[in-house]
Amino acid sequence: MLMPQWQGGNKPSYILGAELLAWLAPENNNHTTVKVPVSYSEDMTLHTEEGILGGIVGKNQLLNQLDAATHLIEAYKPDRIVMFGGDCLVEQAPFAYLNERYNSEVGLLWIDAHPDVATPEVTPNGHAHILGNLLGEGAPEFSQKVKKPFLPKNVMLAGLVQTTEHESELISRLSISSATSAELKDNNKPILDWISENQIKYVVIHLDLDVLDPKIFRSLSFAKPLSDKIHTRMGTMQLTELITLIQEVSLLTTVVGLGITEHLPWDAINLKNLLKDMPILKN
Repeated sequence: MLMPQWQGGNKPSYILGAELLAWLAPENNNHTTVKVPVSYSEDMTLHTEEGILGGIVGKNQLLNQLDAATHLIEAYKPDRIVMFGGDCLVEQAPFAYLNERYNSEVGLLWIDAHPDVATPEVTPNGHAHILGNLLGEGAPEFSQKVKKPFLPKNVMLAGLVQTTEHESELISRLSISSATSAELKDNNKPILDWISENQIKYVVIHLDLDVLDPKIFRSLSFAKPLSDKIHTRMGTMQLTELITLIQEVSLLTTVVGLGITEHLPWDAINLKNLLKDMPILKN
């Protein structure tokens, strides 16, 4: 699935990032690719719309796109789903479906510098609510669409840098397993043990590319050119560490879902903007 959703992070740049992810992926004749329709506006300006717990940026568009993705999935009824996003919220429909499809026997490996368990009271950006939604918490208008929330014991956080007080409270309250990038530096034993101890038969993998070290992978929000913004929660994982982790997990359990999100290829984005201003290339 290709879902170039940008409203969850309020970054139109996610559109090209998602399109490029799908283009870069290996060709596979056994796959059917579908694109989820996403709303665009003339100036790409979003408004904060009130929700049950607080304001959510672009809430109605996000809910409509979530329903569109859900309808497409229910039409195909796949056994496995790969989702190219867009912001992290694109994963709600496929992961919720797969957890229901496999009768809550699915583990969720959350590879991300951030746990994404915020509520609208904490932040209005929907991509920060996604894991909370899948656990039956998060933003109520979204979490109520998850028919079978993930069991907390079946969730593993990998690559966290540091957590806020709100995030730490929820992780502790639900007893969610976690391992930082530093703890996974030498081996992936914490994650492999989690799979074995909880008898994880199937797994879905969330991969937010911001788990990577921006010094070695530049297509990230943290690596925006000419930005002087100071980030305190940047990822530190290396590319070799990431692929080794996913390969080892794939040997131990059956991967039925993968979401890759938050790809921001700044050079391609800036070049696209440059080209659109060249008179000879316009209609």
